[in-house]
Formats: sequence, structure tokens, C-alpha cells
Amino acid sequence: MQFLPVLVLMILFFVMMFGIGFILNMLMKTTWFPAYLFIIVLIPIVIFSMWDRSASFGTHMSSYGPVDYLIGLSGVAGAILSGWTIQKLRLGGYKMF
Repeated sequence: MQFLPVLVLMILFFVMMFGIGFILNMLMKTTWFPAYLFIIVLIPIVIFSMWDRSASFGTHMSSYGPVDYLIGLSGVAGAILSGWTIQKLRLGGYKMF
């Protein structure tokens, strides 16, 4: 893949997970729920939805390229940063968050 589409996808996933995490944090009053949700639910769903039953775990994980891992890591970073942002806003005295 070329560099520009990968960069756009990374920014898109970062912003999408930050926005979803921020909204979930405001509604549910939990700080790290979106990060846990992304790591515990979304990543296994993506991995197991494309699972090849005849391949081993290592073979399956090596079938993903660096682009896939970069996009996934940018989504995790957005979810973690949303929790950190909410935490800092709460410590700053904002009662809405």
C-alpha cells in the first residue's frame, strides 16, 4: 500500500476511536471502558472473523501486514487517549465529564 492511504486510515481510526471513547466516557462515567472494549472485544472479533481453521495461531498472525498492525495500534491509541483526556478533564474540575 502507498503511504498516503495508510496515513489517512491511521488518522481516521485514531479520530474515530477517540470520538467514540469520549462519548462513551461521558455517557457511562467510566474512564477506561473504551480502551478495554477495544482490546477485549473488537480485536478478538477482527482476528477470529478471519481465522483460518487449518492454520496455526502464529501463521494466522503473520498473515497480517505491518499496515494492519499500524491501523490497529492507532485505534488503540485513540481509545487510550480518550480515557486520558476524560481523566484530565475530571481532575480539572469539569463536572460534565
